[in-house]
Amino acid sequence: MKQATLLAAPLLAVSLSPAVLHAQAAEDPVVTPFADIRYRLELVDQDGVAEDATASTLRVKAGVKTGSWHGLSALVEGEAIMRVGPRHYNDTTNGLTRYPVVADPTDVLLNQFYVRFNPGKTVDAVAGRQVINLDNQRWIGSVGWRQNDQTFDAGRVSVTPVDGLTAQYIHSWRVNRIFGPDSPQGVWRDSAINAVNISYKLGEAGTLTGYGYWLGIPQAPAASSRTLGARLAGQHPVAEGVKLLYAAEYAHQSDFSPNSANFGLDYLALEPGVAFKGLTLKAGYEQLEGNGAVALQTPLATLHAFNGWADVFLTTPASGLRDLYADAAYKFADGPAKGLLLRVAYHDFDSTVGDLDYGQEFDALIAYPLTRQIGISAKLAHYNSDGFATDRTKAWFTLEAKF
Repeated sequence: MKQATLLAAPLLAVSLSPAVLHAQAAEDPVVTPFADIRYRLELVDQDGVAEDATASTLRVKAGVKTGSWHGLSALVEGEAIMRVGPRHYNDTTNGLTRYPVVADPTDVLLNQFYVRFNPGKTVDAVAGRQVINLDNQRWIGSVGWRQNDQTFDAGRVSVTPVDGLTAQYIHSWRVNRIFGPDSPQGVWRDSAINAVNISYKLGEAGTLTGYGYWLGIPQAPAASSRTLGARLAGQHPVAEGVKLLYAAEYAHQSDFSPNSANFGLDYLALEPGVAFKGLTLKAGYEQLEGNGAVALQTPLATLHAFNGWADVFLTTPASGLRDLYADAAYKFADGPAKGLLLRVAYHDFDSTVGDLDYGQEFDALIAYPLTRQIGISAKLAHYNSDGFATDRTKAWFTLEAKF
């Protein structure tokens, strides 16, 4: 089970003492319970692996959060992941390598456990085990797609000195990864991860963000790096009901201790699009440079959201990755199908050096909110290899309830 941080535990004990709870009652409810229950069936057919995978799992997250007392509040959240049905998949810890990987090991975890100080709009500070999602989660995210969240034992401070300008600093000493503590790479202990993220809203032009991420990870030296970059994202109305969408990002990544490699590699992303009522169309180009020996990596990202849902490129190949893609989505705004989301995407992958064709992928999603608290979805990904990795098809059925 994940252990609570030494910093968060005494602070939380103070915030939940009887005297504090009594005083707090006049300001906010003492505690508010919450729960997130998700069932998922995941099917994987992968060339080169002896048998197909069938993973039927149930994830239950539940906890309580306190009200605010002089700006202080706290949250405690547990998480249980259970197998429901046969053990016909490799969860990365059960040794069933004759099946494809479905990285949802069973476990009971302390998912979040933190204290927050938020006295007003200017300062927001959080200490303890927490979910952290920055920008579009390309560099740091919670990997919310998998049953076990990625969380950080960290201190986080955000300041907003003027309207529209927000600066964040994060220091994390431990990463609790999706593979769980039973995996050799499930917990990155004794890390020195520092992140600075500064964003400014440029009115109708969008939001400009500058960032620096210094990852010192002794348990994964090859994942250690320094990344400096900037991102601009926004939308602009051009006619009634029509908006232009745009995002552009550039970053440079170099070696950082304890990584013994010597490199300097670039990241580039461009994503123009248009939205008309419920229809959204996007085209995109993303480049993670490689030099044939090493490549730019984003080990703390919510990787499933990028470069295809088949998860072929969770680690960037040494020859780099170019992803040219198109994405179309339609969400019904009214009628009996209100809230229904249909989405398809196509990716073409190749290298940044060596002129290598990797393959293509087709993705599709249908999601529908049964009620305000309950949603259902089905998802499909098919990767067709041109020489990198192997062909694979993945399908998911998900039912989720949040209270």
